[in-house]
Amino acid sequence: LLIADEPTTALDVTVQAQILELLAKLKARKGMSMLFITHDLGIVRKIADRVCVMTKGKIVESGPTKDIFANPQHAYTKHLLAA
Repeated sequence: LLIADEPTTALDVTVQAQILELLAKLKARKGMSMLFITHDLGIVRKIADRVCVMTKGKIVESGPTKDIFANPQHAYTKHLLAA
C-alpha cells in the first residue's frame, strides 16, 4: 500500500504531472494500491478509481469516482463539488 498525503500540493503544473506519472508507474510496477490524500478534486477525478469524502474526520460518502462526481448524495459532497 502506497500512502501519498498531499504529494502535489504547492507544486507547479509541470512538476505535479511528473509526480503523478511517477506514482502511477510505481503503483503499476509494484502492483500495489494507493491511498491518495488530496484537496484537489481535479486530480481526484483524473487518477482515482474510488473516492471517500471526509468532513470533520468522518467519511460521509464513498464510491466509484465517476458516480460520486456525477451524482453526489451527501450535502457536504454536493457543496464540495459545487465550490
